[in-house]
This record gives sequence, C-alpha cells and structure tokens, in this order.
Amino acid sequence: MSERVEVERKVLSENDKLAAEIREGLSAKKILALNLVSSPGSGKTSLLEKTLYVLDKEFNIAIIAGDVQTDNDAKRLERAGGKTVRPIMTGGACHLDARMVVKVLDEIDIDKLDLLFMENVGNLVCPSGFDLGEDMKVVLMSTTEGDDKPLKYPSMFRKSSALVINKIDLLGLSDFDIDKAEKHALQVNGGLDIIRLSCRTGENINHWCDWLRDKIAEKKE
Repeated sequence: MSERVEVERKVLSENDKLAAEIREGLSAKKILALNLVSSPGSGKTSLLEKTLYVLDKEFNIAIIAGDVQTDNDAKRLERAGGKTVRPIMTGGACHLDARMVVKVLDEIDIDKLDLLFMENVGNLVCPSGFDLGEDMKVVLMSTTEGDDKPLKYPSMFRKSSALVINKIDLLGLSDFDIDKAEKHALQVNGGLDIIRLSCRTGENINHWCDWLRDKIAEKKE
C-alpha cells in the first residue's frame, strides 16, 4: 500500500470522527444540518438568499459559507438578512472538512438554532468524500450545465438526499433537457427528492421552503 493512500485514509478517518461528533451535537439539539453542494455557478448562494427571505422570521437559521479565497458569499448572505453567517476561506482547498466546521461552530450559538446550512466550495468531486456532520447533502445543478452531469459525477448525486435544479427560467435557451437530467439523477439515486425552481424569478421557491419545513419538523419529532 502506498504511503499516499495510507495518509488519505488517516485524513478521512479523522474527518469522519469529527463529523460524527458534530452530528451528535447538532442532533441532540434537534438542528437540521444541510450540506449544500454544486459545481461553481449553479446558484447555492442565490438559493440561500431566497431561503432567508422566506424563512428567516419563521426559523433560526445559521449559514457557514465556504469559498476558496473570498468572503463575498458570506457578505451577500448578510445583506440578504442572514443574522448568523460565518465564512470559511479554504485557502485553495476544493472542499470543506469537519475540522473547519468545528472551528466555526464554536462561534455560533446553537442553542436556539433550527436550521444550519453548510455552503460547500463549488465542486462536485472533492466534497463528496468529506462528511461535515450534516443530516443530508443537497446537490444543485442548473439548466446552464449539461443534463448528463449526474452521470459524470455519480458519487455526489448518490450521496445526496435532494436535487435542486435551478434556473428553470432559462429553459429553452440551450439544449439542456430537464426531464433527461432528472432521469439521469434518478438512475444514479432513485431516492432523490427533486425540486425545480428559479432563484432569479422566485418560481417554485415555495416548493423548496415547504421541503425544508417538512425536514425541520421531522428533525424535531
């Protein structure tokens, strides 16, 4: 066995241990934790902005905003009304890991929290291998991408519980086939909840927020 493989296994093992501790702590307080993943530009931050607009007065929401270099997304979310937004700049790393999340959680008062979003770095490869202590992953794709993306990045779609297809207002402006995209996603993971929406126009944002309400209620049972 190569030294590199052994190091990678050690890193993942340590990450999984920390992630389990995070999950245990959040679950004890009945906080729904979601790991939001996508390729760059799919609309994670836009979706969070819309979510804050609809649900911020209904639930206590915290957001960990991961990015490679800047805190631009975190600032956007604060301007959108986010009361508890914490940036993580990975300094070049292509994903968040549990160690990063632990450090930021120490800065958040989780006692009255209902919902925690972890906005991961825009990447459909690296984040699939790192548990952050979330209850589930939510993967985004948009109609400006290829409808075969679930087949190209099966690990991420297989490990996710929900798929949000964003930018449906742009359907028809490219060769993207939304029915084919859903078919490919379900081929990889037949248990995916799928929501079509547009962050730009707000179409079907209520479907997404209703899905969140249901998951928060389930967590508090």
